[in-house]
Amino acid sequence: MDVELDRVTLRYGRHTALHDISWTFGEGVNGLLGPNGAGKTTLLSLLTTVSLPSEGRIRLNGNDLSTARGRKEARKLLGYVPQRFSLASEMRTRDTVAYAGWINGLPDAECLPAAERALEAVSLSEHARLRVRKLSGGQRQRLGLAAALVHDPSVLVLDEPTVGLDPGQRLRLRELLGELGEQRTVLLSSHLLEDIAQLCGTVAVLAEGRLAFAGSNDEFHCLLEANAPDSTSSALGSPFERAYDTLVNSLGVSG
Repeated sequence: MDVELDRVTLRYGRHTALHDISWTFGEGVNGLLGPNGAGKTTLLSLLTTVSLPSEGRIRLNGNDLSTARGRKEARKLLGYVPQRFSLASEMRTRDTVAYAGWINGLPDAECLPAAERALEAVSLSEHARLRVRKLSGGQRQRLGLAAALVHDPSVLVLDEPTVGLDPGQRLRLRELLGELGEQRTVLLSSHLLEDIAQLCGTVAVLAEGRLAFAGSNDEFHCLLEANAPDSTSSALGSPFERAYDTLVNSLGVSG
């Protein structure tokens, strides 16, 4: 399932939020990396049909998102977990996911069975009857994933899904996303290098609304090595993090 951005630009009045973005990605886990304010969430709003570009075309499995028909067809294929999402605290987890299925067009009779399958996929089956308010932060994040998966989308878009999770929760969520990427096109937006380095086969880097890099994870590592600081540096952080910081600053952007 290919997603294609062809010279996409987005303007808000006189401000240009995204500049001439061209990028194509497909099945597997794909990373979208960049400092805060680089335009990652703005780009996701276009991919998920929340916004329309000022110029350029976006196609999802051939569906042109600039047309009403294309957006309608694309929404059937999309699952989206925004960075911040709200859940009804008194609802049970199974009912929450079943409601998401109904919102996404599943027939009434299919909503509960689909919810049970989605909860099983994210390892929450044992909490199906638990009220949302009793879930941990990591469990809530997996519940959000289940709600995005309930209608069996081909493309899954995730905005900063590991923010606020402890190291163990992040590890388990990464493992789950890796499994989901074996069957779907997954786009993972993050500013956390560790998430991208361990999960993604391809990587794109946004800097001030421009596409600074797009390629394989191996190519990205080579680029970081070329920008690695002097090994005698006493700066805190891993070599990978310091190299990324050097790369971003070479583009005139501060993280």
